[in-house]
Amino acid sequence: MALTDSSKIGLANRFQAVVTPGDYDLGSWYKVDGLDVTWDVADFRVGDLGNHRWYFPANNKYSTVKMQRGATADDSKKVRKWLNDTSFDHKLGTLVTITLKDSALATVMEWELRDAMPSKWSITTMDANGSAVAIETLEIVHEGFLDDQRKL
Repeated sequence: MALTDSSKIGLANRFQAVVTPGDYDLGSWYKVDGLDVTWDVADFRVGDLGNHRWYFPANNKYSTVKMQRGATADDSKKVRKWLNDTSFDHKLGTLVTITLKDSALATVMEWELRDAMPSKWSITTMDANGSAVAIETLEIVHEGFLDDQRKL
């Protein structure tokens, strides 16, 4: 598909993350990695048709989402508050919504990470000899972002 002058293109450096319930706005992130899903493939070899096989989708797996940004006075405190609040009290049903924005900050796409919780937080090594930006990293485990939950 060709792009036109009116195509809304998501910019890879404009991500925002919000956690609910609790409405923790974790701010903007410059890098989000791990928004992916893979499927195991179940295959069944038909015995009377030579090498003919049938393929079926089996279990799916979601990667840990890893977000990075320069540490800031406001947004980094919001992340720490969420970490403090969930450290020993993870709530089932927690959603982390990651929103991709375009150059006009309009929403291009959203991913709702179901039953999400932080699995790791880190910041770059502090070094008085350097002049680099302190990079904050947050890793989130989740049960998925597709509508693939069976209704019982």
